[in-house]
Amino acid sequence: MAPSHQPQVTLQHWRSDLAGGFTAAVVALPLALAFGVASGAGALAGLYGAIVLGFLAALLGGTATQVSGPTGPMTVVMTGLLAVLTRRYGIEDALPLAFGIAALAGLLQVLMGVLRLGQTLTFMPYTVISGFMSGIGVIIVILQLPPLLGLKLSGSIPAVLTALPGALPGTNGLALLVGGLSFAAVMLYPRRWSKVLPAPLVVLVVGTLLSVIALPHEALPRLGPMASGLPQLSWPRFPLGDLQLLISGAITLALLGSLDTLLTSLVADSVTRTHHNSDRELIGQGIGNTAAALLGGLPGAGATMRTVVNVQAGGRTRLSGITHAVVLLLICLGAGPLASPIPLALLAGILLKVGLDIIDWSFLFRAPRLSLRTTVLMWLVLLLTVFWDLITAVLVGMFLANLFSLQRQNEQQKQAARSLRGGAEPDEPGLLSPHEQQLLHQAGDQLLLLQMSGPLSFGAGKVLTQKLNAIGAFQTLILDLSDVPLLGVTAALAIETLCLDSQQQGRSVVIVVSADQPLARLNRIGVPGIPGVSLRPSRHAALQQALSHS
Repeated sequence: MAPSHQPQVTLQHWRSDLAGGFTAAVVALPLALAFGVASGAGALAGLYGAIVLGFLAALLGGTATQVSGPTGPMTVVMTGLLAVLTRRYGIEDALPLAFGIAALAGLLQVLMGVLRLGQTLTFMPYTVISGFMSGIGVIIVILQLPPLLGLKLSGSIPAVLTALPGALPGTNGLALLVGGLSFAAVMLYPRRWSKVLPAPLVVLVVGTLLSVIALPHEALPRLGPMASGLPQLSWPRFPLGDLQLLISGAITLALLGSLDTLLTSLVADSVTRTHHNSDRELIGQGIGNTAAALLGGLPGAGATMRTVVNVQAGGRTRLSGITHAVVLLLICLGAGPLASPIPLALLAGILLKVGLDIIDWSFLFRAPRLSLRTTVLMWLVLLLTVFWDLITAVLVGMFLANLFSLQRQNEQQKQAARSLRGGAEPDEPGLLSPHEQQLLHQAGDQLLLLQMSGPLSFGAGKVLTQKLNAIGAFQTLILDLSDVPLLGVTAALAIETLCLDSQQQGRSVVIVVSADQPLARLNRIGVPGIPGVSLRPSRHAALQQALSHS
């Protein structure tokens, strides 16, 4: 059965959509609270982000069954931004400045959707994706260690790791016990039960109740009073005096949120056998993130686990994602008093499982069996993500991945290039037809046939030079491009240079070209107009011409 297009908001599946949306909201609630606390913006910011982004992305996005909200990767970036802004501007100014960066990131997502960059963003090597996603998982794990131990540590990853050993004597044993039991409960929770009651919600409710019954309120750090009610519109501030942080932070959030979302959209497509609209999805996510920032909510993206839960519980149209947001809104209106006794170590245990799940364990173990280059690149991106920043990690990873790809392509071009001297038998039987072999033999040793194949990039010029230098003297060159479907600009200019050099040396060049793109490119740069250069549609015609002039 062929995949269908995305369903719109309809009431045809309203029962299953309500069930899917409610179940997704149950899964999203503890994660939204945990991400809000982990970011430093507060639990309510996590809920507001899930509500506003979840509603608008479901209504305006391009993936009908996708559920959006704060995610681990986006929370990591916001945590870093808040830490930097707090150090520079103080705690009171840090939040509006961070939300200003998040609002700009949403506008960048809208711009990417308008420019139809949706499909382009997914053209990223898996090695880079694995490296930075695993790095984000490691960051989440490290950031949960202080609350898991009942400690108050914040800042960058190096700062937390540096301060942690000295702070260990202040470890709260009860917090460690609660966090450890929370993590173990989420890990060991039977998967079949999750279809009815998700593990994070059960652990959150049961763990909080037990901590209230068995422990004094002041025995371990808790979430504390949390306001309830509708989010208030407040204009975010932009750190115009810190343009580098503003631009880099917004680009990081926009790229990460878009990539995270589109990868989740691909998962939704495979589960529902539908086609998402990448550009519309970016526009919906961008509007949602900008609106969430204006209302004090964390930015987010399409959430894979919540999306899959939504589909498994019956979600079929946009109504399911809208229902998820409405349910969270109803909970938010009365959740303040109920949420205050939640132990922070309990949330840390839940997020510890989230961080470990984000790490691409499978590729980490399999990469060494693939190649040393793949392993080094993946670990480089991972370490840069953890100890430097995400945008640097992705840029360095993309640069090196493309460089390695071009090296492999040039090696393939070099191996695929074949040179045949006239008057001799071909080293590879079957390369030429019997008649072409006869013509080549008759042409004599002053004829050189150089055959290229595959798309020719900028490395083709070096291959041509190496081949010709290794061959020695000749009078006529047949450059066979009949198996070249695409000719890059640099490769075309290298061919032009070869033709000009041949003209000065009194040599003639016959170029065999049949594909439209290489032919058009050679014509545009004026290669056929160079004296002594001619173009022929077939190798047979080129050999006949060379033989007639020999």
